Amino acid sequence: MSVPPTDVPPTAPVADAALAEWLAYLEHLHGQRITLGLERVQTVAHRLGAAVRPACPVITVAGTNGKGSTCAMLEAIYRAAGYRTALYTSPHLVHFEERARLDGQPMASADLVPSFAAVEAARTAGDPVVLSYFEFTTLALVHAMLAQRPDVLILEVGMGGRLDAVNVWDADCAVITSVDLDHMEYLGPDREAIGYEKAGILRTGRPAVVSDPEPPRSVLERAREIDADLWLGGRDFRHSGDRQQWAWQGRARRYAGLAYPALRGVNQLTNAAGVLAVLEAMHVRLPVTAQAVRQGLATVEWPGRFQIVPGEPVLVLDVAHNPHAAAALAENLDAMGFYPQTQAVFGAMADKDVRPMLERLDPLIDVWHFCDLPTARAARGDALHALWQSVTRRRDATATVHEGPAAALKAALAQVDPAGRIVVFGSFYTVGGVLQEGVPRLAARHLQG
Repeated sequence: MSVPPTDVPPTAPVADAALAEWLAYLEHLHGQRITLGLERVQTVAHRLGAAVRPACPVITVAGTNGKGSTCAMLEAIYRAAGYRTALYTSPHLVHFEERARLDGQPMASADLVPSFAAVEAARTAGDPVVLSYFEFTTLALVHAMLAQRPDVLILEVGMGGRLDAVNVWDADCAVITSVDLDHMEYLGPDREAIGYEKAGILRTGRPAVVSDPEPPRSVLERAREIDADLWLGGRDFRHSGDRQQWAWQGRARRYAGLAYPALRGVNQLTNAAGVLAVLEAMHVRLPVTAQAVRQGLATVEWPGRFQIVPGEPVLVLDVAHNPHAAAALAENLDAMGFYPQTQAVFGAMADKDVRPMLERLDPLIDVWHFCDLPTARAARGDALHALWQSVTRRRDATATVHEGPAAALKAALAQVDPAGRIVVFGSFYTVGGVLQEGVPRLAARHLQG
């Protein structure tokens, strides 16, 4: 929860304090969780000097949905090719350390703390610079990862692109995944405005891979304006496939007989096609074999993105938190086949366009379990319940309200058909709330004991 600043600034932790102390300090340091603009981050990055200047290629990924999956596939393939990877993403599901992955694993908190101390020292050297939680942690985590001398740095944009803290680093290759309506109060009222913000990560003369099949004109115009090396799906690369395998063709490289990515979902092939375009665009600096491509796609993991956990009932975890992602989730659920019952655990942020999400999932959900989330930004469960009552067209569906995701999941499990499924979605907080003790392996009540 974000806490307004007081007249007395909080005292910084000692340099070797626990990570939890640093994070608590940052919660009190700045009143606004979201603050756009690069000037503050650039000032502190300049003070940090070479410690935050990458000596390796940088790949920056922006988009409304599909960013995390794209980053995960890039990480998996480059690791399979023998490269030391550093991956920065946000937000996290359970543990903050998930935001900084080195060679596919979250960095240890003890290895992050010195970088928090370094950013604080740079921030307060001379005239103090007020950084938001996101700005401070972005600098600290990239600082920590670069200290480990990776071969490639992969950065996921937090929001937008042009004014996001991640954009302080110049991308050697920029990727724009799907562009849709989200964070409209910050990024603009339509896809064109939002696309312009995301195109802010593009750089002159460098590859710009656009995997959105129908990108906004603003993205294409920005790429041409700055003379970026634009890679468009359907023009510079394309994919095709049947039920067994798929193929990809780029400007000079092609792959046939590929197994489908280990990540499930209707949009993952589109994401994977963009990933292969990145690999070709960066091939001179980061050569990758066909075997590494196959191995990486076969072994990639990214929790909470249409993650299916076998059990009785089946558990589906998806951080779908906007209408576009909810529509993809509905398609994915429909493609799973017949289930006699589907229950949903749902919690969402108050600033999200929840109505179309509920409308899209309404035909598929038999029982809803709405829940509060542990952040002031969240909509209350009873408000979500009231909204659902105003949009549902089903007379046979029911709903309850709970204090949190774990309680909602427990309630769902108490009454679910063991041959059915439970879907947990709506926010990172919702999915993270049921993963606090690890991935649940479900057994319906009358199957226990």
